[in-house]
Amino acid sequence: MKDVAARAGVGLKTVSRVVNGEPGVTPDTEQRVQEAIEALGFRRNDSARVLRKGRTASIGLVLEDLADPFYGPLNRAVEEVARAHGALLINGSSAEDPAREQELVLALCARRVDGLIVIPAGDDHRYLEPEIAAGVATVFVDRPAGRIDADVVLSDSFGGAREGVAHLIAHGHRRIGFIGDQPRIHTAAERLRGYYAAMEDAGLPTDDAWVSLGSTAPERVRDAVTAMLDGPQPVTAVFAGNNRVTVTVVRVLAGRERPVALVGFDDIELADLLRPGLTVVAQDAARLGRAAADRLFRRLDGANDAPARTELPTRLIARGSGEIPPWTP
Repeated sequence: MKDVAARAGVGLKTVSRVVNGEPGVTPDTEQRVQEAIEALGFRRNDSARVLRKGRTASIGLVLEDLADPFYGPLNRAVEEVARAHGALLINGSSAEDPAREQELVLALCARRVDGLIVIPAGDDHRYLEPEIAAGVATVFVDRPAGRIDADVVLSDSFGGAREGVAHLIAHGHRRIGFIGDQPRIHTAAERLRGYYAAMEDAGLPTDDAWVSLGSTAPERVRDAVTAMLDGPQPVTAVFAGNNRVTVTVVRVLAGRERPVALVGFDDIELADLLRPGLTVVAQDAARLGRAAADRLFRRLDGANDAPARTELPTRLIARGSGEIPPWTP
């Protein structure tokens, strides 16, 4: 800093103000300091800055799977909000493993991130209580925290699934299959609840053979769809509980002679180019990410109100697959 000050012809305090974005420096002086910084290759010592201010200007984001297309827009939105606040984003995947989630979250805390945004894999987050008490702001997204009271930003999984199944019913379907994710996952349970609510609203019976929850692995989903379509009471429509399930169902239905209606939860790339186009219940992943990040930085800026639950609406997009009428011989 002494070298920068000497080259720019200013005092150390002026260099400090420019580096830290503080007021009280004229544009001309700021330009001279910045030119000196660039000419000398000056780099701020963030380790020293952390010791002095107690903040690292970094946040952690723990996702289920970075490779899942749903999380791309969410991750990008969080990154953009963090960048606007001058913070670095560090992220990782839990692979839907509660132990790995805890290991990753605590590793980020050990590196003294200022805050965390977590898509939870587990259902017990009491391990985070000491970190939160120590000042690590924490917001959960997509699913609520387990056994602690914390900020959370969700999509309306129940309402979205209810609307999607009601859409199939409105197009004449009475035997509708539901294929979802692991039942312990909050979103999967809420979407199943929405399915049952829509069927009950319409006065329609349900059958255990029409419902399948479990791994989203293609083999498991393929077997579930096949069993529903070839059973003694074959379904005429399917509601797919998330984007990975939907992709497999589309592939299975492409090889069937009888037309089967399909509505998927989550939009997928090229859904509008399929024939027929894919009808979906879309959630706004980017909006989820922005809302969670905005909430996190409000906490970091000193907001101390009670933990809030924010639920964002979903949107039914009709493209053709959900409007196929029931097959009749």
